[in-house]
Amino acid sequence: MEILSLPGQAAKGKVWLVGAGPGDVELLTLKAWRILKTADAVLYDALVSQDILALIPKDAEKIAVGKRAGKHSAAQDEINQLLVTKAYTRKNVVRLKGGDPFIFGRGGEELQTLVEAGVEFEVVPGITAASGTSAYAGIPLTHRDHAQGVTFITGHCQLESRPMDWQGYANPNNTLVVYMGILNAGIIRQGLVDAGRSPDTPVAIVSKATTKEQRRFIGRLGELEQLAADPELQMPALMIIGEVVALSDTLHWFNPEAVESTQASDEQTQSVRVSAAASIS
Repeated sequence: MEILSLPGQAAKGKVWLVGAGPGDVELLTLKAWRILKTADAVLYDALVSQDILALIPKDAEKIAVGKRAGKHSAAQDEINQLLVTKAYTRKNVVRLKGGDPFIFGRGGEELQTLVEAGVEFEVVPGITAASGTSAYAGIPLTHRDHAQGVTFITGHCQLESRPMDWQGYANPNNTLVVYMGILNAGIIRQGLVDAGRSPDTPVAIVSKATTKEQRRFIGRLGELEQLAADPELQMPALMIIGEVVALSDTLHWFNPEAVESTQASDEQTQSVRVSAAASIS
């Protein structure tokens, strides 16, 4: 698709490529929060949490362009064109992505489009899903006794021109983090086992990480399909495969129920303050 701009005119605004982090609004960076408050238009993905979307100014234009497996609301070419178009008509355009925009977020592709169209831009990195999810699940991605490296891959398993490097991914001294792999859990299990990774390798699937709906599904590589098919598993979800997963029982600190309780308490306190202020006035 050829990107259309306005001949003879310079872009009016600037595009901010912002990482929203894994979900918890308190994991948003200060810079991301500051930029979001000044936005005139926000193009946001499906993985951005509602708590973060609530920070968008009420008078800003909000455009949902989220992509999920089987439920694409906008083609990538359409998103690229929207970014250019909005940059010609708005001052501060925010492209808001879950996690970090440069890790399986197609941020580089979108910036290449802006360069070709002569649009000014800036990147605000975010906590990627891998580090946020592992931290909140009590799973260190590296550990001197268990994993000397970590590999991030996408689980689409559909790149015919670049076949999956199962031999490399099956390294027992590495942790493997799989983005977008739930629908292909069987292919991932088979590929790793065939390449020599033990079926007894600990695995975790973490659903809605860092939020009050977070759930952990812990098991072994040989039962990865069963874990992925659990009816209580909700998207988004991330797979972590490796010996470090065995540490989650002792290092798991995050309690989603406590988050919900704290939020309810904060809302009650705010309600009391509002009522007290009203009675004084």
